Amino acid sequence: MGTGIEMISDLISRTGDLRRAFRDQKFSPDSIKTDINRYSMKETANMVGRSHQAIRDAEKTGRIPAPELGENGRRKGFTLKQINQMRDVFGTRPSRDKDEEPVIIAVQNFKGGVAKSTISTHLAEYISRSGYRVLLVDCDSQASSTGTFGYVPDDDIKEEDTLLPFFRDEEETLHYAIRTTYWDGLDLIPANLHLYSAEYELASDVSSETFSTLRDGIATVADDYDVVIIDPPPALGMISLNVIYAANALVIPMPPSMYDFASTISFLTMLQETMSVLERAVGTIDYKFVKLVLSRYDENKSAQEELVKLIEGEFGNAVLGAKLRESAEIVTASYNQRTVYELEPTSSSKVRKRCLNILDSVNSEIELLIRESWPSHAKKLRDEGIL
Repeated sequence: MGTGIEMISDLISRTGDLRRAFRDQKFSPDSIKTDINRYSMKETANMVGRSHQAIRDAEKTGRIPAPELGENGRRKGFTLKQINQMRDVFGTRPSRDKDEEPVIIAVQNFKGGVAKSTISTHLAEYISRSGYRVLLVDCDSQASSTGTFGYVPDDDIKEEDTLLPFFRDEEETLHYAIRTTYWDGLDLIPANLHLYSAEYELASDVSSETFSTLRDGIATVADDYDVVIIDPPPALGMISLNVIYAANALVIPMPPSMYDFASTISFLTMLQETMSVLERAVGTIDYKFVKLVLSRYDENKSAQEELVKLIEGEFGNAVLGAKLRESAEIVTASYNQRTVYELEPTSSSKVRKRCLNILDSVNSEIELLIRESWPSHAKKLRDEGIL
């Protein structure tokens, strides 16, 4: 027996070793995650946009390095870093023009359990794998995105590593918080539980500048990125208000169940009211696009299928065509503190391939929206028959 605080404190004291043991079980002996993906010549040629022969010729002349050889003397395949080096050599790496602003996407819903972090992390890896420079900003004190990239947030991340010092006006830029990840082209600003204190600190001295803190911070590092993806907290608070103003695009996950549908309608109403208040304080909020994505969709549930038809009928092209279907691979990846893009092929490779196709369909639609927002991509999109 004891007080409630004593009982909770006892539980917390038991979690440290458990967190560390979990990490050590999932990753290499030094607890460091790596990108194990290797891409075949066919995959590499498609990603780089050059023929097999052009790549071989560039290897022979030393313009690009050849991939490592395995013990059997055969090529291991190309890493994403090598592919990006090829893109730089051949001039095929996509980007925005210098006079175009980065697309800053908030994956936002005020309800938890809607696949917000799942979408944020998979989208970040997909967009960076395509060659863009990406920054993932974890604004959620639960730090699911941070954990996906190999950290035990409350062990490996200190409060001075998060957004908190910038929110406190202790740092002039966000460069201090940016971490390079093992996924080439993708950087991370991590979070941990301490970030939650920003809710109280920002609320203690509210002014128009309070709502623009995150936007001002992203502006200090924006030149280094094509796309910024923000994973916000699943609640309406001061950090979420900052996210709403910092973003210039919204992706709203919505599972097709009646409770989640009702919750999303409430979210949209709250969002409209919140934006009206924000605009009075900071000015007009412009978004390049706002899209709903049907998440956690199970096509085998007839009730969901009926609701999907209603949603698509009412919202029309505000809903992404691709749906994020439920998949055992997403659950497996989450258990292993990874994304599906990071899972090793197994005996269930057909299931994995199907899940990858689903993720790619969702993410490629968002990539197209990103490209359509940059005038410099218009000609190429026309040449590709998209515009």
